[in-house]
Amino acid sequence: MMAKPTVAVVGRPNVGKSTLVNRIIGRREAIVEERPGVTRDRNEFEVNWAGCEFTLIDTGGWLPKSKGEKRIDDKVSEQSELAINQADVTILVVDARVSPTIEDVLIADILQSREKPTFLVANKVDDVNHEVGMWEYLSLGLGEPNPVSALHGRGTADLLDLLIAGMPEDNVDSIGEDEEEKSDVVSVAIVGRPNVGKSTLFNALIGEERAVVHDEAGTTRDAIDTVVETQIGTIKFVDTAGMRRKARISEDTEYYSLVRALNAIDKADIALLVIDSTIGVTHQDQRLSERIDAAGCPIVIVFNKWELADTDERELLTMQIERKLGFLGEPPIMKTTAISGKGVHRLYPILTNAITNYNQRVPTRKVNIIIRKAQIAHPAPGGARVLYATQGATEPPTFTLFVNKKLPRTYIRYLENQLREHIGLGATPIKIRIRNRNE
Repeated sequence: MMAKPTVAVVGRPNVGKSTLVNRIIGRREAIVEERPGVTRDRNEFEVNWAGCEFTLIDTGGWLPKSKGEKRIDDKVSEQSELAINQADVTILVVDARVSPTIEDVLIADILQSREKPTFLVANKVDDVNHEVGMWEYLSLGLGEPNPVSALHGRGTADLLDLLIAGMPEDNVDSIGEDEEEKSDVVSVAIVGRPNVGKSTLFNALIGEERAVVHDEAGTTRDAIDTVVETQIGTIKFVDTAGMRRKARISEDTEYYSLVRALNAIDKADIALLVIDSTIGVTHQDQRLSERIDAAGCPIVIVFNKWELADTDERELLTMQIERKLGFLGEPPIMKTTAISGKGVHRLYPILTNAITNYNQRVPTRKVNIIIRKAQIAHPAPGGARVLYATQGATEPPTFTLFVNKKLPRTYIRYLENQLREHIGLGATPIKIRIRNRNE
């Protein structure tokens, strides 16, 4: 029989660990009092959530070892560290109502040295108004905090869902094969104006006439998807309706086609923006690029009908990318003639690279070195500066900058470009969050 995974709940004294344990197990087993240090031993409880079973370990409050004679607190801390070493997954509980303490920082350092999943839980977040303080805990380098109120139950169900999803695969046998396969599928949305060759490209990629192709603009009315086994894994290609300006949408069917296409962009891991090489980059292509960029997924530019464009037109296309789509950075560019299949095979290495960058996580130390050097080279006006920076999330890479005062938009863009250049993120979208230290 496969061993149950173990989850250790750790943190400094009086942050609400035992309250959270009681909430998870659904009964009052762990002793809870307002004074710190009530829990001393490691207590284990069996938990079943959504059909997945695991062992939950409640621990006493962790404190740094004392100098000289060993205190009882030292023994309690040793038990916490034993639980950390034993656990497959660790939950670090912090108090969102106060700033990170030295104890929080030190135990976070211990957890970072392990190669096992850690969930940062900001407790005592009773409502949205109490979420402000939790963002300071991004400085621990453990990712984005998960807000909960163990006392009232707020956010605990979401935490358990994330916990189950983060369990080591070899320890969890209750997740079906279909769900595992689904999570490995990369969704690629093919978007563009009407009649640029999206459906032709779609058919070339999947290797069959799956989508209706016709010279009439607007042939595709719905988002069509097909799952294909490729050399880089399972990919779901989604063919979408051609997008035109809303002012030119004349019927309900076309309107709902647009809605479905926009929805496909929001759900996509990567978007292929197909542009007609014989026409060039239009205003509508610009608007579509902005929409894709706002959705936060990587974008690949596909110049279709490449062989129909003469030499002068091809040179102009490169200039148009820089002039009209410069806000995308340096997106990968494919040149294809979809009707013959020429150039289509080059897509797969591009997709591999885009997904790798999209999921990239950068060590906090490296992020701060890049930001510090950027500020030395070009200081922000008015005495504004970044005090600390960290990556809080991936898909896309999301960075939080803690500042002493408001940064100009142009300077934020400068820092974004520096991060992109020195990390090697290519054209992957980057999200920048600004947090004032006084917030």
